[in-house]
Amino acid sequence: MATREAVFPAGRHDLYTAQTYSAAIKSDNLLFVSGQVGSRSDGTPEPDFEAQARLAFANLEATLRAGGCSFDDIIDVTTFNTNPEKDFGTIMAIKAEVFPEAPYPNWTALGVNWLAGYDFEIKVIARIPD
Repeated sequence: MATREAVFPAGRHDLYTAQTYSAAIKSDNLLFVSGQVGSRSDGTPEPDFEAQARLAFANLEATLRAGGCSFDDIIDVTTFNTNPEKDFGTIMAIKAEVFPEAPYPNWTALGVNWLAGYDFEIKVIARIPD
């Protein structure tokens, strides 16, 4: 049976404790990262969409680093967006910055109607480097 180890980025542990979930779980050589949103340090959503999406990626990066990974180690991405038709171009521009060259990770994008006050969420699976 694989073991599970909870991972939390610096300075955000209280947010996860209050919501009763882990930012990420290490299991064997994989890191399963919970959905990351563009929350400010006080837990509220960043109101500007592009800034919110960039903050979600920054929060993702902090969680990856806490688990010993980087964007280069991501193998699977799932994103959720409340207005994908309007925001697709913004997400694609940020994606091109974060993943500038192949091989790109798998990516599944979903349009949803509710994200608890947020407009974008990203969750990933990454392989922990040796």
